[in-house]
Amino acid sequence: MMEYLIVTVFIIGYIAIALEHKLHINKAATALVTSVICWALYALSATQLVDWADVMHYLGLRAAEPNKEKMLEYISDHQLLEHLSEIASILFFLIGAMTIVETIDAHGGFTIITNRIHTTSRSSLMWLVCGLTFFMSAALDNLTTTIVMASLVRKIIANYKDRWLFAGMIVISANAGGAWSPIGDVTTTMLWIGKQITTLRVITMVFLPSVVCILVPLLLLNRTLKGHISHPTVKVTTGHIAPAVRPHEKKIIFIGGLALLLFVPVFKAITHLPPFMGMMLSLGIMWIATELLHKRKPFAVQRELSVIGVIRKIDMASVLFFLGILLAVGSLQSMGTLTHLASFLEHHIGIERKTGIILLAMTIGLLSSIVDNVPLVAAAMGMYAIQEGTYFEQDGLFWEFLAYAAGTGGSALIIGSAAGVAVMGIERITFSWYLRKIAPLALIGFISGALVYVLQYNLVH
Repeated sequence: MMEYLIVTVFIIGYIAIALEHKLHINKAATALVTSVICWALYALSATQLVDWADVMHYLGLRAAEPNKEKMLEYISDHQLLEHLSEIASILFFLIGAMTIVETIDAHGGFTIITNRIHTTSRSSLMWLVCGLTFFMSAALDNLTTTIVMASLVRKIIANYKDRWLFAGMIVISANAGGAWSPIGDVTTTMLWIGKQITTLRVITMVFLPSVVCILVPLLLLNRTLKGHISHPTVKVTTGHIAPAVRPHEKKIIFIGGLALLLFVPVFKAITHLPPFMGMMLSLGIMWIATELLHKRKPFAVQRELSVIGVIRKIDMASVLFFLGILLAVGSLQSMGTLTHLASFLEHHIGIERKTGIILLAMTIGLLSSIVDNVPLVAAAMGMYAIQEGTYFEQDGLFWEFLAYAAGTGGSALIIGSAAGVAVMGIERITFSWYLRKIAPLALIGFISGALVYVLQYNLVH
């Protein structure tokens, strides 16, 4: 009975997260409350839900009567902390990446790219913006890239209908670009840190499907893109550029920041240490660089441009959301709920067959357009262990295809990804407009990329 209550609390929290903008309650707050309530209820029902044999094994007891205090100790000291250690590695990775990107933005580094765009042709500009977004999101992340490119569009396009169309395609491009890079999308990063996928394999196997995912919508849309765009009379700046930043300093931070982000997978490949260690090293180097670069400038400027000042600007609400939702999913995993769900899917979809695996991953991908892809991927990671010799082995069919599906499926609805929510806020795009104009293109691109992945997988194997 208590298990059903915990699942109900999780579902209510999940719905509240999905309806964040309707309820006017930040999803981070909802996720934190949901996670704590789930774990509290689990602890209170320890005698019903915890296997005493597991407790004895953990505590090294040979034979003993069931003891509630020992069960609570097992929950708090073993299960909860085990989940927290895995979650912390993801959060530290994200904090490091977000800080480096914010440091580049504080120095106006992204204008090195955006200021070089001069074309006014609708068709040429669309291809250029989508191409830049696709590759930038792989090197940075899809949310940051979306914000940068949406700000660029506001600077160079006057008509709001044109901007909405460009912003919608930016969402598809950013999500497609982030899917094939281990640092481009949170869900791909989670799978990479969890060792479900490796750097080289996810790039080689997911890159082409991701290209097709954006290429097909672009080709379909290109037929209607005629004429030229008009520039706004009042220019809108892209990002904050401190007056004290010299041109050569901007280039140093921009090139150095990108190099440090790209260094993280290399560091992991060489040392086999967790990815967050490489990110912490990169953050430390960036920190030292900004301190040395601005050491002779006034204190106010140093505080604004060094990492110590920039780190206050990162989106901590997103970090706390990931903490809350991953902890909530962890409670379901500890109770065995996800194991039961996995068994249900095994019997009704047939995950021992290739078709069943493909169907399962695509279902998760499309569901991510309705609810957040982070808890969906977290749930999948909790439901299925890495099993050598199966479709669930490291770099196996399920994990690779899930990286693509969860990363790109959210584009089908504007609320289905962080990138979509970002442009919704920047451009005030309505849900219904996106559903009519962009969603069909995103869905066609998603299915096209999925077919390419399946074909590619069959050829390789």
